[in-house]
Amino acid sequence: MSGEVHFERVALIGLGLIGGSLGHAMRRAGLARHVAGYARSEATRKRALEIGFVDSVHASAADAARDADLVVVCTPVGALGAVAAEIEPHLKKGAILTDVGSVKMAVIRDIGPHVPEGVHFIPGHPIAGTEESGPDAGFAELFDGRWCILTPVPGTDEKATEKLSVFWTACGSKVDVMEPKHHDMVLAIVSHLPHIIAYNIVGTASDLETVTQSEVIKYSASGFRDFTRLAASDPTMWRDVCLNNKEPILEMLARFSEDLTALQRAIRWGDGDVLFDLFTRTRAIRRSIVDAGQDTDAPNFGRNPTHPKPAGEGDQ
Repeated sequence: MSGEVHFERVALIGLGLIGGSLGHAMRRAGLARHVAGYARSEATRKRALEIGFVDSVHASAADAARDADLVVVCTPVGALGAVAAEIEPHLKKGAILTDVGSVKMAVIRDIGPHVPEGVHFIPGHPIAGTEESGPDAGFAELFDGRWCILTPVPGTDEKATEKLSVFWTACGSKVDVMEPKHHDMVLAIVSHLPHIIAYNIVGTASDLETVTQSEVIKYSASGFRDFTRLAASDPTMWRDVCLNNKEPILEMLARFSEDLTALQRAIRWGDGDVLFDLFTRTRAIRRSIVDAGQDTDAPNFGRNPTHPKPAGEGDQ
């Protein structure tokens, strides 16, 4: 894919899992002449430079973004407004400004007022991740075969959107374009609600006085283990997701609560037909996900000692 799209200078604002993986993916495909990185922590900046997925690191987001053709903000959603305000005076005309956040209406609300005239603001969301974080967590294959959703605002230059789409494709992603509000509703059910439920189940287990910690760990392979992967995701990121996609998440939680009540009723009254129909229908959903290439049906979810977690675990 090398040579399909090329940026002279790309700025990565945030050098954790997503920022680091983007740096590796750009290296793999030859997508940038220079990759500049910013992180608040000096240790993170130093480590990113040692790993080599950036060419330079900077102590301020403004310095990293200066003269960049593409600026990718990879910070938690709650920090986007402050970052946008800082880099606003330093964004050059014609540059593409995007993000990787799991919510889009809040991103448009917080970044939109700080986009200078002539800068192409195209919110984005690569649906990929693991439960790991930090610069050492990144790897070039994170986005391979995973969806990246772009949510351009009205009036966005089509050529800029196409260029960003080709960029994500070169990083390994499949790209879709979606209306921002619809994105937030879809992600509320496919990502945000599962994470919230996982956090709650793991929290409930830890609070049960009748179950010791050793028993929870000892028997975790029976199903609890798979919830703990989601519940191990970055707390800052998921706090910000909940606070910034409040209405869609609350709607999905209400629907889930209604379905859970119906399930409780079926169990209480021994309605085996209802239970069997539900379990059969949900099993078919699992098969459709595997058939769509969004997971593997390999034994133990494809985990092995050399690659302990598939790239899609802990998706945002």
